[in-house]
Amino acid sequence: METDTVLGLLQDVAAEVITPRFRALGRGDVSSKRRPGDLVTVADREAEVLITAGLQAGYPDALVLGEEAVAADPALLARWAGAEHSFTVDPVDGTRHFVHGSPDHAVMVAELRSGTVVRSWIWQPQHRTAYVAERGAGAWRDGVRLDGTQAATTRGRTGTCCGVDYPRLATGEARWGCWLKTKPWDHAPGSLLLTEAGGTVAGVRGTAYRPAAPPRLLVARSPRRGAPTAT
Repeated sequence: METDTVLGLLQDVAAEVITPRFRALGRGDVSSKRRPGDLVTVADREAEVLITAGLQAGYPDALVLGEEAVAADPALLARWAGAEHSFTVDPVDGTRHFVHGSPDHAVMVAELRSGTVVRSWIWQPQHRTAYVAERGAGAWRDGVRLDGTQAATTRGRTGTCCGVDYPRLATGEARWGCWLKTKPWDHAPGSLLLTEAGGTVAGVRGTAYRPAAPPRLLVARSPRRGAPTAT
């Protein structure tokens, strides 16, 4: 599938099952997963099914790792870690913000080859903004290349959700971020976007980021001298 085709898939799914629920969720449309406060909505579930089906139609031999699929079958994570070709899917990143009516949420997909992120897509449906990255080829916002020269603002640490925070870092709207929870569907898309835009993604002790065995992450707008390359 071409890069624009995958982006179109995310945009179409968001228009079909996510945006119509924005600020219109019913009483039975929101529930908690295993931990209190870890929310999931009908939009998350329906979007993941549709995105997974679209990716599998284009890549029938690839393993698709969806956030909600792992919640139902944790063993999927181990199978994904050893896959030669795979995708991660976060159908609604920032579910809590989505539930509370904030436009700061996103739909995210990353493509991996032998555990290395090679392409990624972030679609922010309420902001109508798309971020796309390809390993070794660059990062783009709405078709305009991010080259790392955009001046950083005074905003310091990020603190929204990965589908918003990584783009803010990549465009210079934020300077740094730190995460203790590093699920692959949260960080694989943004890690490629940020590094292709000239930023740094690494463990807090300087270790390289690997989606299948992620350390606690410290990410920054600017490259750090001697920093390891994210994979």
